Order: sequence, then C-alpha cells, then structure tokens
Amino acid sequence: EVDPAWDGQEAVEKFAQSEPYAYDMILMDVQMPVMNGYEATRGIRALKRRDARTIPILALTANAFSADLGKAHSAGMNDHVAKPIDIDYLVEVLQRWMK
Repeated sequence: EVDPAWDGQEAVEKFAQSEPYAYDMILMDVQMPVMNGYEATRGIRALKRRDARTIPILALTANAFSADLGKAHSAGMNDHVAKPIDIDYLVEVLQRWMK
C-alpha cells in the first residue's frame, strides 16, 4: 500500500500524524517543492517517537555521485536508489530493508 506525499513538508506531517510503526518504509525523492528530501528526512528523524529513528528511508534521486550519497546518509537516509529507477535493483533494495 502506498501513501503518497506531494512535497517534503507533507511527508513529515503524514509521518508525524500517523500511528507509530504505521509505515514500513519511506521512499524519499530528494528534489521536492516546499521542503527537499534531505530536510524532510531530518525532520522525520527529529520527531520524538521511536519509529522516527528506525524507519528505513530510501533516497530516490537522479544525483548518484559519491557526494550525493554522503549527503543522503548525513541527512539520515538509509540507502539510495538512482533514477531512472532500475526495477530489479529497487526490488533488491526494498527486500534488504523490509523486515
């Protein structure tokens, strides 16, 4: 089941208003209006709830350079999937992070 957010701020708000552990994973686009994916990830990680620190957050971005991977990890993202998305690789990454 997918619950889309149209910008980073909406992603943070949806997560903050959800029941703890309602989401299994967040696929976070890096380039979004209002609040980018790095800012949204930091916002989610800063929430005062246990699942905010443990939920897997995967960066989705066309920027696949080492510096971009470092920015994703520094923001609190767990992994990175480059665009255009290779479906086989996406499935591999999803399986790695699903419990």
